[in-house]
Amino acid sequence: MNQLEQLKQFTTVVADTGDFQSMQVYAPRDATTNPSLILKAVQKPEYLPLLQSTIAEQKGQTLDTVIDHLLIKFGLEILKIVPGRVSTETDARLSFDTQATIAKGRALIALYEAAGIPRERILIKIASTWEGIQAAKVLEQEGIRCNMTLLFCLPQAVACAEAGAQLISPFVGRIYDWFKKQTGQEIFGADDPGVLSVKKIYTYYRKFGYDTEIMGASFRNTSQILELAGCDLLTISPDLLQKLSDTQTAITCKLNKEAALASDITRIAADEKSFRFSLNEDAMATEKLSEGIRAFCADTRKLEDMITSMR
Repeated sequence: MNQLEQLKQFTTVVADTGDFQSMQVYAPRDATTNPSLILKAVQKPEYLPLLQSTIAEQKGQTLDTVIDHLLIKFGLEILKIVPGRVSTETDARLSFDTQATIAKGRALIALYEAAGIPRERILIKIASTWEGIQAAKVLEQEGIRCNMTLLFCLPQAVACAEAGAQLISPFVGRIYDWFKKQTGQEIFGADDPGVLSVKKIYTYYRKFGYDTEIMGASFRNTSQILELAGCDLLTISPDLLQKLSDTQTAITCKLNKEAALASDITRIAADEKSFRFSLNEDAMATEKLSEGIRAFCADTRKLEDMITSMR
C-alpha cells in the first residue's frame, strides 16, 4: 500500500489545487482553492473556456461579480469530482472589513445554492485576521461554514475555535519558510517549526474540547505531511500527492487525542486585545499573515486585469 493510501487511514486527504482534472487521479474527499490557484488554472488552455464563458455570461457586470461567478464555476466542477466539500475564498482585500466579508460569504453561498448545491458542501475561506474571525462567527451562526486561512499561530487558532469556525488551515510550509530564511537552516521531521505549530494547535483543541477541524496546509515536502498523520485533514498539492502515491514505505499515526488530553498546555485568552497583542509579539505570524494577504490581493488584481483584457 502506498503512503497516500496509508495516510487516508489516519487523515482526510484534501486536494490543494484549482486543477480539478488532476483531482480525479488521487480521489481526495474535499478540495481547496485560493486566488493564486485559480489564477494559475485559468492560464492553462484547458481552463480558459471557463473564464471566457463566465465573462460572456456576466457581460456588463462588475469585475467583482465576474470573479464571484468564476469562483463558483470552478467550485461546481470540483464538486462533480469530490464527494465532500470545496473551499471558496473571499476577496483578500476584505480581510480587515467584517461586514464586507459577511456580505461576500452570503453572496457566494447564495450563488452555490442557486446552482443547487447545499451549503453543507461549501466552506467559505476567510483570512484569520480579527475582523475575518468576527465575520466567521456571524456566518457560522447562519449555517455558513467557514475555513479560516492564513493561520500561523495558536492565538489565531484559539480565536477561530472560540468563534465557532468549522475549520482552520494552519500554513505549515510558510512557517517553515520563515524560519529557514531567518536561521539559514533546513529543519525536517518532527522538529520542523511548521509541524510543531500544528501539533500545538491539535493538542490545544483536543485538550479543551473544541469541535473546529484542523486542516494542515501549505506543505513543502512529504516529511511535513507524514509528521502530521492523524490530523483531522491535510490539504496537499498534486505534486506531493504524486510523491506519496509513488512511495511504499510504511507510515504511522503521529497525532492522538489521548496524548493531547494528558498534556499540560494551558488556556489562553481569546479577546480582541489579547489576540492583537499576541499576534504582534509573534514576528513570524505577523509577517506571514500580512505577506499572505498581499499575495492573494496581487493575484486577484492580476485576474481582474486578465478579465478586463478579454472583455
